[in-house]
Amino acid sequence: MSVDAEGINGKRISIIGAKRSGIAAALLLHRHGASVFVSDSEPFGEHERGLLEQSGISCEEGGHTGKVLEADFCVLSPGVPPHVPVIRLLEDKGIALFSEIEAASWFCSARIIGITGTDGKTTTATLVAAICNAEAAVRDYKVFGVGNIGVPFSSLVGEMNKRDIAVVELSSYQLERCETFRPDVAVITNIMPDHLDRYGGSMQRYAEAKYRIYARQRRPDSLVYNFDNELLRVHFRNREDFCPVLVPFGVDKVQVASAGGRYATVDGEWLTTVVDGKEERVISKADLFKRSFRGRHNLENALAAVAAVKAVGLEGSVIRKALGEFSGVEHRQEYVGTVHGVDWINDSKATNLNALRQALDATPGRLVLIAGGRDKGGDFGDLQEVVREKVSVLVAFGESGEKLAAAFGSVTRVVQAGSLDKAVKQALQYAIPGDTVLFSPGCSSFDMFENFEVRGMMFKKHVREMAE
Repeated sequence: MSVDAEGINGKRISIIGAKRSGIAAALLLHRHGASVFVSDSEPFGEHERGLLEQSGISCEEGGHTGKVLEADFCVLSPGVPPHVPVIRLLEDKGIALFSEIEAASWFCSARIIGITGTDGKTTTATLVAAICNAEAAVRDYKVFGVGNIGVPFSSLVGEMNKRDIAVVELSSYQLERCETFRPDVAVITNIMPDHLDRYGGSMQRYAEAKYRIYARQRRPDSLVYNFDNELLRVHFRNREDFCPVLVPFGVDKVQVASAGGRYATVDGEWLTTVVDGKEERVISKADLFKRSFRGRHNLENALAAVAAVKAVGLEGSVIRKALGEFSGVEHRQEYVGTVHGVDWINDSKATNLNALRQALDATPGRLVLIAGGRDKGGDFGDLQEVVREKVSVLVAFGESGEKLAAAFGSVTRVVQAGSLDKAVKQALQYAIPGDTVLFSPGCSSFDMFENFEVRGMMFKKHVREMAE
């Protein structure tokens, strides 16, 4: 089924899920003349209920009825699992299903930089937005950071014009039901095992969801991808007939240069770009790295951001200034403070084992690690060597505490904590001046917290209370 902005007026549209993205899509489509019905399996929040009532949008909560089937098509919030009965029922009835990102894109006149990947997409999206904002201040356009970064695309798309730039962070969930979404620049930071519970344990199915970011691209669109990531390097090998312009990035200059054409890499101490055979130094590693912005993975994030903004025509001087002022993103290896001679780092966004590995690699010296939460099906054993090398004490908390103890008890000391508050107190007992306490859970937050942001805020609260 093909849908665009011109064909929305008079359409009957069901929205499944009444969180931020679902409500934003409902309001957007309602403003454009659609007859919208919102349905959620859970009770609405007061704010969401008020928005729907104020707009006169019909809705139901606490379960889905047959009314959701009275629709020309359906828009899904990204948090709705693909296997729930209402989705299967809609599919059986032949009702088309679209993501909120897809629906918003029908109304977008701005240039789009779409960013996905297992890890690093929020940092890369934040970097891209910061660089673009530095130019927008003197070029008279606006930059909108939307999508998985926390602001629904649908909520701001009506404010965008063709001079503007929409920086859209995209999870695999948001990409699953995209049909015509076409970013001017697509970025894939990496693809590593994650969310395998949603994809039946299949890395291939997970990767295919990510690849939807470029499915509708064509020249002169650009696709920026991580050449250091083996899965992506193999996937894009020998793709001379590929529709968008391929722009690899990576830390190993010799390897990346072998791909030819345009690329971003590291040459000695400099981040550099190559466009049409012309090499340009962008920023030195010394000027880029700050206390809470370090590590190879952040070097890759910076290269991804540089390649993306170069693809939309930004100049090196603007890029250099914005990168030099960047100090990291909250909950991503965020320096909280030094208490009793011990540095405390909040890396609550580490919701999978690859992110935990990156944090361990980036943190200098021996450390006390606080990890745990809801296990996502990864193999903790893959981290045994780096834990043996870097971690003096592991404080395990949450549902995965026993699994962490079983995986790492033979390589380091493991102590159990029943809550995050107790985990912080345990870490203080074992850390000595000069150590770092790294809060990098390696698991999702949903056993104890609404999301990783709440988890990170609680960690910082406990640390600051301890300091006081």
